[in-house]
Amino acid sequence: MEVDGSYLVARTLKEEGVEHLFFLMGGPNYEIINNSEDFGIKTIDFRHEQAASMAAHGYARVTGRPGVTTAASGPGTLNLLTGQYTAFVDCAPMITLGGAGPISDFGRDGFQEIDQVGIFEPVSKAVMRPTDPARYPEQVSAAFRTATSGRPGPVYIDCNEDVLYGKVDEADAAAPPRAVGRARPSGDPDLVRQAVKLLSEASSPMIFAGGGVWWSQAYDELRQFVERTGIPFYTSPMSRGLLPDDHEMSFPAARSGAFRQADVVLVVGTRFNWMMTFGNRIAPTSKIIQIDIHGAELGHNRSIEIGIEGDAKAVLKQMIDEVGRSGFESKAESKWIETLRQADLDRRERVAPLENSEQRPIHPLRLCKELRDVMDRDAIIAVDGNEILHYGRQSVPTYFPGHRLNSGPSGCMGVGLPYAIGAKIAKPEKQVIALHGDGSLGMNIQDFDTAVRHNLPIVIVVSNNEGWTARVEGIRKPGRELGFTRFDKVAEALGGYGELVEDPNDIRPALERAFDAGVPAIVNVRTDPTARALSRFVGSKME
Repeated sequence: MEVDGSYLVARTLKEEGVEHLFFLMGGPNYEIINNSEDFGIKTIDFRHEQAASMAAHGYARVTGRPGVTTAASGPGTLNLLTGQYTAFVDCAPMITLGGAGPISDFGRDGFQEIDQVGIFEPVSKAVMRPTDPARYPEQVSAAFRTATSGRPGPVYIDCNEDVLYGKVDEADAAAPPRAVGRARPSGDPDLVRQAVKLLSEASSPMIFAGGGVWWSQAYDELRQFVERTGIPFYTSPMSRGLLPDDHEMSFPAARSGAFRQADVVLVVGTRFNWMMTFGNRIAPTSKIIQIDIHGAELGHNRSIEIGIEGDAKAVLKQMIDEVGRSGFESKAESKWIETLRQADLDRRERVAPLENSEQRPIHPLRLCKELRDVMDRDAIIAVDGNEILHYGRQSVPTYFPGHRLNSGPSGCMGVGLPYAIGAKIAKPEKQVIALHGDGSLGMNIQDFDTAVRHNLPIVIVVSNNEGWTARVEGIRKPGRELGFTRFDKVAEALGGYGELVEDPNDIRPALERAFDAGVPAIVNVRTDPTARALSRFVGSKME
């Protein structure tokens, strides 16, 4: 049977287990969409390509599987770039099928001709430009292997018009080679023994876990290791929920002190990037054990005592076995744990007056408390903004792996609503919330319409402080003032549910009505424009 390249792309997506495709229509990718639908793949169309790619990233973060997105040539594909970047920095698997003009027109100033491969290369784990339609199965399948192997990441495939429309006999299209049952690389046994010994001898050890634990699905092993050793744990912001925030070894409000006081830190599947002030959040006297599947990450930006190259799931299993053999004495009843528990309690008591404040405009911590009290335990929450991002990090917990999304290492704003859409598509049975600043919501508000059209009852909670960052007397902030945007009216106009809240006692009833509405909803909360949530380590450059 004679088929074209678009058919082979869609067929391979189906064979790779793709269930959803995020896109904005346009050529030359029309037939990829049509064929995908014929193969039973659910297609989700967006108002803007940026939101489509961000939703694919959010979908990947929730499912652990690659999100797939596509768009038209030139500007359409370039609009996918920011989502590709957020996935790249987050080390999230994604497949981006960029529409492109015919290869035969290259160098002739063809319609929307631009070097998309060159543009995407710096923000991709790999880039591809198939030139023979018969090779699409092979190369698309290779893209999935690349995106999900080792340290994950997004792969870009340039889909040129003359290749997509090229005809071949289906029997002549090479069957893609696939690896079944790929092994997880284990760590050096001697280094594993040294690491466990160092942790055993420590008086104030801690664990810092990140995305590598999530992508390797190692949260059960992490739990076993924490509970067997009695070592407290912390996670990177996007990895909240690897273990429940209310776990007996979790002391989130004592986070800064723990990093400063720990004598040995086990770092699993996360980087010493800017969010960790390049490793300087950890005391310079601390001894560091680092586990990472990407060998070049070991000792990057910060000297370490022991570096173990290997998969988080495999290495943690090795360490659990070694703990059992070595007679490791649990730290659960140590003075160190009591110190963290008390520090956690003290901070919670200090912020309680703000969480219960009756002030108007509403303090963001009161908003966070009300949301915390009403949301489901297994809710998925995306947090996006500036002040509210920090307040939400401090005050809104997560209890399940993959159920926390935020701007991540890219610091990109505008991700909250698209992430929520991707999350709701991934897990339609779960309560999905986007806790947004008003500035960040304005970036992709048009795709609230996408949630309405596709019957995705997400709830967007807006901390509306009338602008970018906090208003600070005596500090010039050009462009800070946005005025008070009636996002609740926008929701209604687009076919959703909207409600304005100005009294703190009205927050919970409004949230409950939004969750019960059965349609996408926006709860627009007027919050204090002067409330600042500066971090000692990560603050606004405008402050």
